[in-house]
Amino acid sequence: MPFQSTVGDYQTVATLETFGFLPPMTQDEIYDQIAYIIAQGWSPLVEHVHPSNSMATYWSYWKLPFFGEKDLNVVVSELEACHRAYPDHHVRIVGYDAYTQSQGACFVVFEGR
Repeated sequence: MPFQSTVGDYQTVATLETFGFLPPMTQDEIYDQIAYIIAQGWSPLVEHVHPSNSMATYWSYWKLPFFGEKDLNVVVSELEACHRAYPDHHVRIVGYDAYTQSQGACFVVFEGR
């Protein structure tokens, strides 16, 4: 006889990255988060993936990480260029911390269809 839970079925809702459980961020809030990534000295990286593969381990790089980039506008323009090239994909930004060799921040900026 299979195990019958009396508690109920509490499935975890799939969310997209760090801020996935919050309401969508405004453009200014997104810019503030990107500015924080840059201020920490982390390397911004733009990635994208089709929504059907969004829970996959690996997303595709838009370009190589922007090592040493200090200009917010450069990072934002690359995010928008990736979104224009792949309008049906999720586009996220990753702040890569070279010291700890890990992601310091990661969130979806544009959600695909």
